[in-house]
Amino acid sequence: MAKVLYHVTMSLDGFIAGPEHSMEWMKAAGSGPQPEGMEVAKTSGAALAGRNGYDAGRRVGGELYGGAYDGPIFVLTHNPPTDEPNPAYTFVSGDIRPVVKTALEAADGKDLLILGGTVAAQCIEAGLLDELFIHVAPVLLGQGIPVFRSTGPLVSLEPISISQVGASANLRYRVLT
Repeated sequence: MAKVLYHVTMSLDGFIAGPEHSMEWMKAAGSGPQPEGMEVAKTSGAALAGRNGYDAGRRVGGELYGGAYDGPIFVLTHNPPTDEPNPAYTFVSGDIRPVVKTALEAADGKDLLILGGTVAAQCIEAGLLDELFIHVAPVLLGQGIPVFRSTGPLVSLEPISISQVGASANLRYRVLT
């Protein structure tokens, strides 16, 4: 059964990007592709990202999973660009519920990949997120963009798997309702 999965790499102190959405820290932390993480590219039929993640991704080449992911990408934004030549990108706005429904339909039975802390927080607050898959990089950023920006209620998680690849820890959790 298809699920809504938030997949992200974060620093040990809880940041998914540095100040001004910088991603350079990931190279320094040695958080390159991992087999478990790359499997997400195969099991995901669509992706839903936020505008900041879209902009950061475009600065570093714009390919998800080094090009291993080739499905549609929905970008939730109030300010869509006017010059995106790639037809894989669809810019959407509005309430998260119909956006997730549309993206799940596009996933065609595969998982919906959530990218970005703000989008993930909206999914959690709406009760739409099924799992979290977090790679914890061995670095402390001290500041930046947090893994979640949520003001919602307490959310309980059930561990699915915990593993280590190189110096990174991989944590996978099911969201309990």
